[in-house]
Amino acid sequence: MKPLDDDDRIILETLREAVHEALERKRRLGQYAVVWQSGHPVFIGPNPPADARRNSTESSRPFEGVREPGSDE
Repeated sequence: MKPLDDDDRIILETLREAVHEALERKRRLGQYAVVWQSGHPVFIGPNPPADARRNSTESSRPFEGVREPGSDE
C-alpha cells in the first residue's frame, strides 16, 4: 500500500473523527449501530432489532473496536 499524501491523510482523519463522534452519540443515547466487520454487517450496542438478534451472535456487544481519532495504525 502506498503512503498517503497530506490531503489524503487529512480526509482520512476527518472521516475517522466523524465516525467516532456518531458512534459516541449513539452510545450516549442508548442506540445500536451497524458496522461492517469481517465481510458482513454487525449490530453493536444495546437493543438491536429483534430479527437482528436471531441473525447475529454479536448483536449485544458494546461499542468497541473503533479507533479514537488521531490514533495511528
